[in-house]
Amino acid sequence: MTSEVEKPAAVSEALGYEQARDELIEVVRRLEAGGTTLEESLALWERGEELAKVCRRWLEGARARLDAALAEEAEAESED
Repeated sequence: MTSEVEKPAAVSEALGYEQARDELIEVVRRLEAGGTTLEESLALWERGEELAKVCRRWLEGARARLDAALAEEAEAESED
């Protein structure tokens, strides 16, 4: 069964953080609203899991960049 929530993983990987977050919010809203079939609910849940992973990767990348910048700054200060 093809659903509007089924999207290839490659498409999800290309999403920016804000896009993935906004789509995840919509998925959660639809699940909480109910009124979907079991199959549709499962597809929404799977899509939500995929979007959450995309968001997590973006946040982990941002954290790594911040940590690197802070370490660089601390190293520069210790050289002074």
